[in-house]
Amino acid sequence: MNLPRRIVIPLLSILTGLATALGLTGWLSATGLNAHAAEVFPNRPITIIVTFPPGGGTDLLARKLGALMQERLGQSVVVENRPGASGNIGARAVADAPADGYTLLMVNSSFAINPGVYGHLGFDPKADFRAVINVAFVPSVLAVLPDSPYHTLADWMAAGRKPQAILPFASCGNGTPQHLAGEMLKMKAHLPVLHVPYRGCGPALNDVLAGQVPMGIVTASSASPFLQAGRLRALAVTSPERSVLMSDVATVAEQGMPGYELDQWHGLLVPAGTPEDVVAKLNRTVAQIMKRSDVRRDLLTLGFSPTTSTSGEFQSLISQDIDRFASLTQKIGLRAD
Repeated sequence: MNLPRRIVIPLLSILTGLATALGLTGWLSATGLNAHAAEVFPNRPITIIVTFPPGGGTDLLARKLGALMQERLGQSVVVENRPGASGNIGARAVADAPADGYTLLMVNSSFAINPGVYGHLGFDPKADFRAVINVAFVPSVLAVLPDSPYHTLADWMAAGRKPQAILPFASCGNGTPQHLAGEMLKMKAHLPVLHVPYRGCGPALNDVLAGQVPMGIVTASSASPFLQAGRLRALAVTSPERSVLMSDVATVAEQGMPGYELDQWHGLLVPAGTPEDVVAKLNRTVAQIMKRSDVRRDLLTLGFSPTTSTSGEFQSLISQDIDRFASLTQKIGLRAD
């Protein structure tokens, strides 16, 4: 007898609870009902934990994704902000959550930087998580005032080769992708770069706009309004390819430093051990969302370059970046504890 879905799902919940109470979980598995219950994932609300405060780019992305996932999956998707310790508090909460697909972690490249900066994370970033999908990139941009003597990246680098020169740059904070983008320039070009950290890209931009620091390395999304208004000039972007936001601005790699690239990714993780079919369904759902023209348009407006990936592709990217950033932070002596 084939019962309607609206009857099957509540019935499965009742039988599961009864079997657990009576110690009959083996019988339940033997009947195949547990397998059927897994097939209907999700059958309760999903939580996306964001490791940053409300209002930032990662939070906005998570909320947009959550609303669209809710439409597709037919279950509530709640975004919960757990900032602190550069994202480690929220990450630890997800690492300790049940591996059932109902608790997701929204992260950006800072997740891969933290292992090289913090000696005691409270979790293993490679072993305790399973990548679901990468959804967007945001490059960083080297920006100066319109009246700056630096019209190109070559101008800035040439200034750094003068006797007793110092090249200060403002970043979004210690250990951020923007900080490391500057350190990579310093190492590759052997420049006398001086890092000036701020508590976010906004404060860094404010001081660049006020002429307090001659150059800033900030996210392209945060700098874009000022670039479009003519209040800033872009010298280069840090991505491997030119940004859709500013296609006329050459990459650092194009300007004499082949191999240079730092593109800040954003994606979803789940606890390690989450069933393969659940990861596959989450990946498929989000990939379908990211292919929508209206979603891509909206994200481009917010400064994101939308993308998709398989779980394995994103897992590989995270692992490679953890190793790459660990090597870099060790070389520059960056530690937070």
